[in-house]
Amino acid sequence: MRDPRLVLARRELRSLRAEKTIVLALLIQVFVAAFSSFLVVGLVSLYDPASVDGYRVEVGVVGDDDAAAELSAVAAETDRLDARRYDEGAGARAAFDRGDLVSVFGRCTVSYEGRAASDLGSGDRLLLLKPDGAALVHTDEGRTPVNWQPPGSTHHAAVREGRLRVRSTRTSPDERLTVRFSTVRQFSAMPVTGGRDLDVHGSEEDLRTRVVERPALIEPGFEPTATERPSSAGPMDVFGVDADGTPVVVELKRRRVGPDAVGQLARYVRAVREEQGVGSDAADLDAAVRGVLVAPSVTDRAAERLADHGFEHVALEPTTDG
Repeated sequence: MRDPRLVLARRELRSLRAEKTIVLALLIQVFVAAFSSFLVVGLVSLYDPASVDGYRVEVGVVGDDDAAAELSAVAAETDRLDARRYDEGAGARAAFDRGDLVSVFGRCTVSYEGRAASDLGSGDRLLLLKPDGAALVHTDEGRTPVNWQPPGSTHHAAVREGRLRVRSTRTSPDERLTVRFSTVRQFSAMPVTGGRDLDVHGSEEDLRTRVVERPALIEPGFEPTATERPSSAGPMDVFGVDADGTPVVVELKRRRVGPDAVGQLARYVRAVREEQGVGSDAADLDAAVRGVLVAPSVTDRAAERLADHGFEHVALEPTTDG
């Protein structure tokens, strides 16, 4: 004899299967419940800065003195939380809206897609994001970034699976630089204003100006007749004549130099001698055109080569005084 409970269960299941609308409604509710749980967990993870190793959060504190002091004290006791006092709310909001210079240091991978493609494995690197849209990735070597995006790029940052991801993109041409941090050891955002115009001092142009304005610095009686004088070896820094009317080629260097600078001066001197149709005899060549190397100092090897060619060295700094 059949169990009446089983008979009743089968009948109810057949009835439920016939009611397809009820079954669909149950499935929708189950899906919504599961998706809502996933959405809540995802949002909490996304907006939890503590999920990124080494990350610190700056909060703006606005209000009367007593309330602000209490909030600042609480922030000081909270791990990875820094409080910054503002007199009014507008100042706090402006601090987060302005285009700051952002630097992030940590262990990361770097990938680029655009006119070509490149990938850098995990390593410690410094990422700089500039207000003009430039992005630079530096390692511990050299002054040139290993990868970069030019000004005008757009930066996006997000946390994915507890890790910071920074993406810099531009559309013309279509390029994308992506930096994924597994560990963030330092993060800073600083407003940078002014100081964009570079005033260069101590250049070879300063040195040339000194020689032209005060030719006696080379030697008494020296008279410069041309700067950047063309020749078959290239333009000469300063060309002139000495007190006896002998042509003088002056090569200018703003720093201590080696034998390569002497070789450059020798090519200019030879070019002038060839223009004058001087013979190939060494004694005649030396007597026809003089060469003077102006630099703060020279190496021992350079001094030897100067002596071999019969050239002279004048120690002179590229300053604007004296």
